[in-house]
Amino acid sequence: MATSHEIKCINKSDRTNIHERIVNVGGINSDGTRWKITETEAINGIESGTWLFYVSNGVSRVNVIIAKSAAGYKYLKTEADNSTSNNLLYLPECP
Repeated sequence: MATSHEIKCINKSDRTNIHERIVNVGGINSDGTRWKITETEAINGIESGTWLFYVSNGVSRVNVIIAKSAAGYKYLKTEADNSTSNNLLYLPECP
């Protein structure tokens, strides 16, 4: 069964293409330590059924899913919600 993890930060590249922007995602473990993995590791974890990811604004929770660009590149994004902004791209940078 997949374990669920909240993404609290990201590292972005200087690319403008959405499928090339996120390099790493990260969060905080239950013991207070930080975790950070590459976008590729996160995608592989979702596809294998090992991990589920979400972002939260304190009130609502939005699942992170895998999208595919027209050129076939996989990238992370959030499911559609009532926010007009990209929930992942507006997270703070990971240390």
